[in-house]
Amino acid sequence: MTEILDFDADVQRDIFGSKDNYIRKIERDLNVGVIARDGVIKVTGEENAVRKAVGILENLAGLSRVGGEIEDQSVDYALEMKDEAKPGMLADFDREIICHTVSGKPVKPKTLGQKKYIDAIRNNLIVFANGPAGTGKTFLAMAMAITAFQNKEVERIIMTRPAIEAGEKLGFLPGDLQSKVDPYLRPLYDALYQIMGAENFKRNMENGLIEVAPLAYMRGRTLDNAYIILDEAQNTTPEQMKMFLTRFGFGSHAIITGDASQKDLAPNTRSGLDVAMKVLKNVDGISFINLTARDVVRHPLVQKIVKAYEDYENHGRFEHRYPNKRKV
Repeated sequence: MTEILDFDADVQRDIFGSKDNYIRKIERDLNVGVIARDGVIKVTGEENAVRKAVGILENLAGLSRVGGEIEDQSVDYALEMKDEAKPGMLADFDREIICHTVSGKPVKPKTLGQKKYIDAIRNNLIVFANGPAGTGKTFLAMAMAITAFQNKEVERIIMTRPAIEAGEKLGFLPGDLQSKVDPYLRPLYDALYQIMGAENFKRNMENGLIEVAPLAYMRGRTLDNAYIILDEAQNTTPEQMKMFLTRFGFGSHAIITGDASQKDLAPNTRSGLDVAMKVLKNVDGISFINLTARDVVRHPLVQKIVKAYEDYENHGRFEHRYPNKRKV
């Protein structure tokens, strides 16, 4: 079967990518042939594969037409979603600009899961986001919080993490208490610097409008008119999670992010994230979003790593998908 697509020259250039890298990916994945000739793109192959390839190319063309940048991640995601993608999906993501980084780069969802996450934050007072590394849980939460703060929807931003070692002991590091807890909070600082800029962040922090602190510092407080972000929630105990959630005050929003597959708690200790997802699943005003390997937006290799671990940990599927590999 052959399908012909008539795209502008600029759109064709974006779709093909440097040295035709993007088209080569599509050809390999779907076993189709794609060539540009006489001002049009011709797609040849088995009927079902051609239809999927056409859907991917039209989605990428839509992204190009709205001024979006086609990247490896865009092509990989379009291929991953080839069986369920909707027309104009990538262009819809590109229009959803949350804010801009200090360097002017737009912050926006890049996957369907991320889009659902942003919509949930807008429509609920408390949102739980569970998913693997690289899915944008913390960064997008930070972008939403900073946007609300800059629009004067809230008076301050409070970000917290449980101070749990990830297999390493930091208690004997030199310095005062702040020096000891800073390593745990560094990812939050990094996101703030990227979106707000270091000087703007420091000024607001000195004025008490932005607070980054270990979870233990939240006890005994009521947090009104604030955007509150709890990161690495899989490392909370049920008691800590309950303590955090009951800090919630009038005019506030809370986002709880974590990765249930990467707990650093002591053996046989229940995770506050796991318990909360069961206890609060039917409470109005609280939304739960589960992100997956499909929503990873870091280097494409990260997505493959996450997927391999998911297969390994999911009821012996590792042997089924990788019959020549041995569990370690």
